[in-house]
Amino acid sequence: MFLAIDVGNTQTTIGLYDAEGAFRHGWRMATGRTDTADELREKILGFLAMDGFGRADVTDAGVASVVPVLSRAWSRCLERLLGSAPLLVGPGTTAGMRVDMPDPTTLGADRVANAVAAREAYGDPVIVVDFGTATNIDVVDASGAYRGGVISPGLMLSAAALFERAAKLASVPVEAPGRTLGATTAEAVQSGLVVGAAAQAEGLVARIKAELSIEGAKVVGTGGLARTVARATELFDAVDDDLTLRGIRLIWLAEGGAR
Repeated sequence: MFLAIDVGNTQTTIGLYDAEGAFRHGWRMATGRTDTADELREKILGFLAMDGFGRADVTDAGVASVVPVLSRAWSRCLERLLGSAPLLVGPGTTAGMRVDMPDPTTLGADRVANAVAAREAYGDPVIVVDFGTATNIDVVDASGAYRGGVISPGLMLSAAALFERAAKLASVPVEAPGRTLGATTAEAVQSGLVVGAAAQAEGLVARIKAELSIEGAKVVGTGGLARTVARATELFDAVDDDLTLRGIRLIWLAEGGAR
């Protein structure tokens, strides 16, 4: 089976896929920037054992990491675990997707994986809005080329900054309120955070569609808070929780895996 690992700034998401591409199990853990290869190996073995899998069940792996020091640690971990180097997703592994940017080497691994998976599942053109530590918008045009996107502070970063700097605002659950106009302070904060994130995505996507003349592009939400934001907008044609992990596997297949 194939192990897909998405290393984000805050959380690391792991998915196990069988030979037919079916999702068998997933795990999520905090991203520890000081984790060593040995520590990561123990965590992976622990997850597998906890849910009835063994080391021998995993034959291949791929990693999309936005934390360079952990890219190296994960590579060493998986090479020791599997006996062969894992796929490391990056701007040079795009599964045949053209990258129409002045400097393609700046494209993040998670954005590559999202764009590849979105093209495969939803066709061209397509726009991905990924609600993680940062909110990333990634755009594939009607010709199937990756054109760039938008990066802004994520919803939880905004919430943390608000609660830290505004002394009278207590932390409230980050969830979609019943309406935009908050009748209480808690509702007002929820509206500002969640409805605000939805409105930002709506406005940016509308501008991107107009700039590229791709008004018919499908819009896909992903990331840990995508379903929360989706409750406050009609923007998304789909919310796809496993988009990044599937993209890692698709890139591995394109690079010669599982023939």
